[in-house]
Amino acid sequence: MYTAPPVRSAIRRRLFRWYDHCGRDLPWRRTRDPYAILVSEVMLQQTQVSRVLPAYASFLRRFPTLATLASAPLGDVLRAWSGLGYNRRARDLHRTAREARDGLPRDIAGLDALPGVGAYTAGAVSCFSSGARVVFADTNIRRVLGRLVLGRTATEAEAVAVDAELLPRDAARWHHALMDLGATLCRSRAPRCDACPVAASCRGRGTSGEPPLRKQSTFATSDRRVRGRIVASLRERETTSVATLRRELADERVPRLVRALVAEGLVRRQGLTVSLPGS
Repeated sequence: MYTAPPVRSAIRRRLFRWYDHCGRDLPWRRTRDPYAILVSEVMLQQTQVSRVLPAYASFLRRFPTLATLASAPLGDVLRAWSGLGYNRRARDLHRTAREARDGLPRDIAGLDALPGVGAYTAGAVSCFSSGARVVFADTNIRRVLGRLVLGRTATEAEAVAVDAELLPRDAARWHHALMDLGATLCRSRAPRCDACPVAASCRGRGTSGEPPLRKQSTFATSDRRVRGRIVASLRERETTSVATLRRELADERVPRLVRALVAEGLVRRQGLTVSLPGS
C-alpha cells in the first residue's frame, strides 16, 4: 500500500478539480468509438500531440471505419500516414483492421493480441471507449504517479500498482487528468511544482526533473531517417528503382534499408523496381 485512504481521496479530488478547469480539449476525447480511439493511441506513440491533431482528423476522413481501413491498400495507408513517422505503426494498424474488420475485441486480452497494440494501448482503448476500470501507464502517468508516491519516475510495474491503488470509479477521466498533468506541469525537466494541484501530497515536490537521457545517434544521420525518406519518396510515385533512390538520396545505405523495408512489408519489390505495397 502506497498511500493512506484520506491521501488518496485528496489526490483524486484535487486532480479532478484541476482537470475540469485545465484539461486539454482533444478530439479523441469526444468519442467513444474504439476504432477512433485506437487510431489516436497509435498515432500518439512517440509523437507530439501538436503533430497528431491534423493527421488524426485527416486520417479519419480518409478511413472513417475499421472496414474502410481494412479495404484500403497498405500503400494508401502509408500515404495518409505522411508526417507522423514510424511507418510500422501504420502497417500494424492496417493489419489490425484486416484482422478485426467486423469490430475490435471488447476484452483486454483480445485487444492486446492485435498487431502493435500491447498492454498500454489495450488498456487505454478499453478504458476510453467503454469506461472500463482498467489500470495502465504511459510515460506521463509513470512520471506523475512515480513522483507523487515514490519521489521519482516509476517503472511500468510500479506505476500500474500505484494506479490500481488510486483508481477512482471514473477511470477515463482519471487517466486523462494524469496524462495532462504530466504533459503540462509535471514535465520531465523543469516541472512546475508551484502550479501542481497535488504538490502538497507529492514526495517528489521540488525536483529539478530527470537527468538528461544518454545521448543517442543523431536522427539526421540515422537509419530511421533514411528509411523514412525512402518511404516518403515512394509516396510521390508509382514505382522507381533502388538505383534511382540511392542516387536521389545520396546514401549508400539505401539498398540495405530497402531490403529491410521489403522484409517488413512496408515496401514491395518486383524485379528492379520498388513501390509502396498494393492491396
